[in-house]
Amino acid sequence: MKVTSKCSTTMANIAKPKEWYDERVEYLAEFMLPERYATMRRVVADRTRYMTVCAENTFHPQNASALVRHCEAFGVQELHAIEFLCGFQANTHIVRGTDKWVDIRRYENTPQAVEHLKREGYRIVAATPHTNDLTPDSFDIAKGRFCLVFGTEKQGISPEIMAVADEFVKIPMYGFVESLNVSACAAILIQGLVEKLHRSDVEWRLSPEEQSELLYRWMRESIKDDEGILRKRFGFDI
Repeated sequence: MKVTSKCSTTMANIAKPKEWYDERVEYLAEFMLPERYATMRRVVADRTRYMTVCAENTFHPQNASALVRHCEAFGVQELHAIEFLCGFQANTHIVRGTDKWVDIRRYENTPQAVEHLKREGYRIVAATPHTNDLTPDSFDIAKGRFCLVFGTEKQGISPEIMAVADEFVKIPMYGFVESLNVSACAAILIQGLVEKLHRSDVEWRLSPEEQSELLYRWMRESIKDDEGILRKRFGFDI
């Protein structure tokens, strides 16, 4: 099984202890404006992997870009992209650098993605407009980690996802329109469920170890010649 990722990290593969990252973060902070450093610390404290998002064969770059921006804006750290029919290609003019702050995992097909997500302990939650589905209000976030899956722009959720989905969620609608495009649907569901997490007693935040590792990566992304700066203090142990 081939799964590729862009800067993706979980507790299972954090390579260094928290103290290792904290020491380097403290040093890198000397090369960053205090306001920028404070913003990064605030943002990383509100990141989550309790909820994640999966996009299945997203054809249009503008929709791929919007999904990345939605995840970043609402604090969802990982986005999983199934690329069986087409690649997940964000438009650089739309995504505007936000892909630096979101970890994107890529899969060659749907079974690979489902196997990985299940192994990580996620419920598969398909976003569909079916009559008897749950709504963001009725969806039980406390049952455990969950992955919101969004289908293609034309066909929607694939039969493979429909067959393995643990639950289904929809956006209540009260007009003649029966569905929204994937970008609008994702924005509403992600924001609604993240807000529900924030109001809950669920431990949805990243662990202290995950926060330290992620902050270290973000700071390296933000500082010019980060490698040279770190080597002056820590040698090749960076």
